[in-house]
Amino acid sequence: MDRQQQFNTLSDTFDVIVIGGGATGLGSAVDAAARGYKTLLLEAHDFAKGTSSRSTKLVHGGVRYLAQGNISLVREALHERGLLTRNAPHLVRSLGFVIPAYDWWSKPFYGIGLKMYDLLAGRLGIGKSRILGKNEVLKDIPTIQQKGLQGGVLYHDGQFDDARLAITLMRTLQDLGGVALNYAPVRGLLKEGGKVCGVKLQDSETGTEYEVKAKAIINATGVFVDTVRQMDEPAVQPMLSPSQGVHIVLDQEFLPGDRALMVPRTDDGRVLFAVPWHGKVVVGTTDTAVPNVSLEPHALPQEVEFILKTARRYLGKQPSESDIRSIFVGLRPLVKAEGASSTAALSRDHTIRVSQSQLITITGGKWTTYRRMGQDAIDRAIEVTGLRDTPHRTALLKLHGHTTENLSEPLKVYGTDADKVLSLPGSTQKLHPDLPYLEAEVRHAVRHELARTVEDVLSRRTRAILLNARAATEAAPRVAAILREELHTPEQQVNQQLEHFKGITEQYQRL
Repeated sequence: MDRQQQFNTLSDTFDVIVIGGGATGLGSAVDAAARGYKTLLLEAHDFAKGTSSRSTKLVHGGVRYLAQGNISLVREALHERGLLTRNAPHLVRSLGFVIPAYDWWSKPFYGIGLKMYDLLAGRLGIGKSRILGKNEVLKDIPTIQQKGLQGGVLYHDGQFDDARLAITLMRTLQDLGGVALNYAPVRGLLKEGGKVCGVKLQDSETGTEYEVKAKAIINATGVFVDTVRQMDEPAVQPMLSPSQGVHIVLDQEFLPGDRALMVPRTDDGRVLFAVPWHGKVVVGTTDTAVPNVSLEPHALPQEVEFILKTARRYLGKQPSESDIRSIFVGLRPLVKAEGASSTAALSRDHTIRVSQSQLITITGGKWTTYRRMGQDAIDRAIEVTGLRDTPHRTALLKLHGHTTENLSEPLKVYGTDADKVLSLPGSTQKLHPDLPYLEAEVRHAVRHELARTVEDVLSRRTRAILLNARAATEAAPRVAAILREELHTPEQQVNQQLEHFKGITEQYQRL
C-alpha cells in the first residue's frame, strides 16, 4: 500500500497501536503483526529519524557489560545477535575486532574474557576468538600504533546498517499486513472508563486529523517516552536520564582492511571502536549526560576532540579535524537509577512500565535486542489488555529481502529487492562521484520505502549524510528533482526541504 492507502485504513479498529518508528517501535509492531494482531505503527517524523539511525553500527553482546559482570544482558544480546544474523543476512555480517595489547597481561586477560564471550554465544556464535602475535595484529590492522605493541586478541561481533534495518522492518511489517505511517504524530490519547483505547493523530503533510482505536497502546518513542507518558498522566515524573554518544567518520585509509579496532578502556571508562563501514571508518563513542533531548542533537567540541585524541593513541596515521567527513550524534534512553555516578553506569537493559490507564511504555535496551524488546512488549500487552494469547513468532522470522546471495555494495542492503532497484531509471547513474549510491535508489525509496523528503533519502534510505556530509549536500538538488518527478511535490515545498537539509548537514560538519 502507498501512503494514502494506509491512511484510508484508519477507520478500522486495531488490536495494537505502536507509537514510535525506531528500533523498539518497529520491533514491537513486527512482533504484534507476526502473531496475527491487526497492527498500526505511527512515527511522528521518519522511521529511525532519531538514535536508531545513529548507532555505532554494531550488533553485539557488549564486551564491556561482560567486564561489568552483567552476564544475563550479554547472554541475551549474543542470542539476539545470532538470530538477527540468520534472519537478515543481507544486513548483518560477522566482523573481526582486534584488541591491541601494549601490556604483558593484556593478552591473557582479554583472551580469557573473550573465550567466555564465545561460550555465552553457544550454538549461535559467529566466530571464535584467539590470541594474536604482533605480526598478526600488524597484518590485520597495518595502521596500528606499533610502539610497545605486544600482540592482541581477535574476537567477532556483528555489524549492520541501522537505518536500513529499520526500513527493512517497516517493509516486513507491511508484508505481515500491518500499517506503518511516518509523518503521523500522535497528538493525544483516547480514553474510555479510565483506560487508553486509542490515539489522536495528524497527517503532517495534509493537516488531517484522525482518531483511531485499539485494544493495546505501546509507547516506544525512545528518548521521547516521557512526552507520551505525560499525555497519559500530566504530572508523571520523568523516567529517563538521557545521554548522547558522538561518532566521527573518517576515510578508510585510517583503518584499511576488513578488521575493526576495539579499545577496551578509554579515559572515561568506556570502550572505543573504529569500525570499517560502507568504505569509511566510524569511530566512537562518547557518553555525555544531556539535560534536554532533541531530534538533532549537537556534538560538543570536547567530545570530538576526545575521540580524536583516543584514536591517535592507537592509530599510526593520526586523524585531525580536517579528516572528518561527518559527525553524528545519537541519544540513549537510559532509565534513571538511584546512586548512579554517571550515565555510563546506568543499565542498558530495557524497561517496561504500565500506567493505571494501561499505557504500555518500553524503553532502554539497544538495537541488538530490538526483537526481544518487541516480544516482551507484546507479551505484556497480552497480560494487561486482554488481547488473545498468541505465542511470538519472530525468532525464526526471515526479514524482508532475506537472501544469502553475496550482493555487491550498495545493493546488498536491499536483498531480494536489488533487482527491483536496478530495473528503475537511473540504475547506471551515481548520485555523486564521492558517494556509492545510484539515482535509481531514490526512486525505489519513494515508491517502495515511504521516503517523503530529501533528508529521508540522503540520511536513512541511503547513508550519504554519514559517509560524506559535503557530498550529500551537493547531491541534494538532484534528489529534490527526482522527488518532484515521483511525488509531484510543489517546487516551494521542495526548496524548503533543501534548506532544511542544508541546515542539518551543517551540523554534521560543524565542530
